[in-house]
Amino acid sequence: MAGSSVARAKLPPAAQGYRMPAEWEPHESTWLAWPHLRGDWPGKFETIPWVYAEIVRTLARRERVDLIVNDASWEKRARAVLEKAGGLSGVLADNICFHRWRTDRVWTRDSGCIFLTPLADREESGLLALHFQFNAWAKYPNYKLDEKVGGRMAKAAGARVAQPFSRQHRVVLEGGSIDVNGCGTLISTEECLLSTTQQRNPPMDRAAYEQMFADYFGAPSVIWLDSGIAGDDTHGHVDDITRFVAPNTVVTMIEQNEQSENYAALHANLGRLKNARTSDGQKLEIVEIPLPHPVVFEGRQLPASYANFYIANGAVLVPVFNDPNDRIALNSLAELFPTREIVPIYSGDLIWGFGALHCMTQQQPAR
Repeated sequence: MAGSSVARAKLPPAAQGYRMPAEWEPHESTWLAWPHLRGDWPGKFETIPWVYAEIVRTLARRERVDLIVNDASWEKRARAVLEKAGGLSGVLADNICFHRWRTDRVWTRDSGCIFLTPLADREESGLLALHFQFNAWAKYPNYKLDEKVGGRMAKAAGARVAQPFSRQHRVVLEGGSIDVNGCGTLISTEECLLSTTQQRNPPMDRAAYEQMFADYFGAPSVIWLDSGIAGDDTHGHVDDITRFVAPNTVVTMIEQNEQSENYAALHANLGRLKNARTSDGQKLEIVEIPLPHPVVFEGRQLPASYANFYIANGAVLVPVFNDPNDRIALNSLAELFPTREIVPIYSGDLIWGFGALHCMTQQQPAR
């Protein structure tokens, strides 16, 4: 693979002057993959392309959309839906770039690479792409196509590639399992990375993860939360519960119903956040947002959460569920992002695939 020499270079990316920028920093594009696996949304698949069309149209007004499609026939289907939805006209059409790559699923946040940028004082101006190993959340057998997506994204972006290793072991990591403030602090959960359930990296302990985050993300400070929400088949992704919205500010989900299975976990997470410090020693400003009421389909609770929003150039796309708490979430984010348009995206059907807006997107930062 191009850039494979970087994978085992003596100096890790942080020592070379690279960091993972925060999501609110300028993007060159957003990566998505067009939905094709009907089994991910049994009984609801027909609605999903229209949700994607709304998302693509919203993003294309503000930045390039790199849209992965399985092949020429799927590109034709995607174009037809986008045209009917008004997303393939004029400037919008110029801002959508199709890539014909086969995928198993469409959760680009997790299967795609993670882009790093050089520090401002570095003359080097190129992107570096972290291509972690992907194994479908240590849960599903079909992931061989998705495992190639990260390398393909990096090549298309003209980025050098680094394959993260820890103790001679290539690291498995999904983008949804971490969140960063862009200046040295990262949030994750013990449930996802330290549990023996759906275990991604048996050789790695807490110290090994912290060293890897410092070396590869430029994040020497790690805030460990306890666990994620019910219904999350990733076993604890942080992008369903707590997100940075500024260097010292987080949004975190709370559950007001003490009888809910989410109540204890989210209460414990809130306690950890109150005791946490960023890399510069600052306490966090914590904005609490209540979860929507449980979304249940065919007897299964789904991981519906407002924390799965996506920050784009000039906008924040927010999952909503026709719930009274939608307004609380939208108003809170509007106060936190006064210069960006807050765009609600109905995700009641989308969440049947166990993911929402953040899960399906991956940002490519501006150089």
